Amino acid sequence: MTEIQSDKRIALKFTLNGEPVETAAPAGASLTRVLRDTLYRTETKIGCEAGRCGACMVLMNRKPINSCLVMAWQVEGSEIITGSGLEALAVTGTVRQALAEESAFQCGYCAPGFVISLVALLTENPKATRDDLMTALEGNICRCTGYHSILRGAELAATRVANQVETRR
Repeated sequence: MTEIQSDKRIALKFTLNGEPVETAAPAGASLTRVLRDTLYRTETKIGCEAGRCGACMVLMNRKPINSCLVMAWQVEGSEIITGSGLEALAVTGTVRQALAEESAFQCGYCAPGFVISLVALLTENPKATRDDLMTALEGNICRCTGYHSILRGAELAATRVANQVETRR
């Protein structure tokens, strides 16, 4: 998808990974382009730029979104968390460890989107079922694996997060 070309820039204020951000971006820019081209946050990947692959996934106000589908002006006042800001969320270490143990990824390009999707789900629903996991991951595409290792890692993470919740009770 081609960005709208415009010389007009808009001022933006939002929180990025817990830090306040004030910047200016082209009026027609997507959040992906603001993160990568203006703020140089390359952990947010560019994939299809049409909302189909999940490579650009971030959390916006703690909900997973495809940042290529969000225009810059829509983030005003929002909290944005990219893959590098996930450590602030309690389940992140568990998710990353489980995916690593199952050798979930080959090239890793899609990994941030999958991790963000899983962290969002397991933060909101620590007792997620296999169906919940499948639904949460359906917007993420991996071109290297057959998804079996990713799903095994997701299920391992979900089991561990559920056990952690039970242990705290």
